[in-house]
Order: sequence, then C-alpha cells, then structure tokens
Amino acid sequence: MATMKIKKGDLVKVIAGKEKDKEGKVIAVNSKKNTVLVEGINMITKHTKPSMSNQQGGIVHQEGPIDISNVMYVHKGTATRVGFKMDGDKKVRYAKSTGDVID
Repeated sequence: MATMKIKKGDLVKVIAGKEKDKEGKVIAVNSKKNTVLVEGINMITKHTKPSMSNQQGGIVHQEGPIDISNVMYVHKGTATRVGFKMDGDKKVRYAKSTGDVID
C-alpha cells in the first residue's frame, strides 16, 4: 500500500467536483477508501434519532468524504503536488513546485 501524500491537519484545495476551488483543513484521512474529510467542504445533512449523546436528535450538518485524488496540498498559497525524498536517513514530504520540505 502506498503512503498517503495528504495528512490530517494539511491545508488542501479542492480541484474537482461541485466544491471546486474551495480550501479547507483536513479533518480525517481514510487510507482504506482513499478519502479525506475537509473542514466546511461537501456538507451533508444527516437525520439522527435522539440518543444518550444527542438528546435532541434532528438534522445534523457534517462533512462528507471526498476522494483524495480531488484535493491538492496548498503550499505558500498555491496548490502543488507532493513528493517524497530522503533527507539523510529520513523520508520526508516536499512540495514539487518549490522543492521545500513540508515535514
């Protein structure tokens, strides 16, 4: 299985779909389904029954998953591709447009 190029906490830009050109922070990454949850993007409405944790129930608005191929990492205000390289003996992510190490 390949390493995911997008991680939780990254700022990403949506490059395809109805939410195109919007930016947000990654909340969660699902590597098995290759999807990400982005803050404020792809909002869905979910009807919930009253429960112990949610006594009121009703309609809840939450983020829906987006395929990871439809988002790009944002580095210094512009969307860029992400690559991997060896920095000494450590594998690091870097922005392909500038060559800067991300983490």
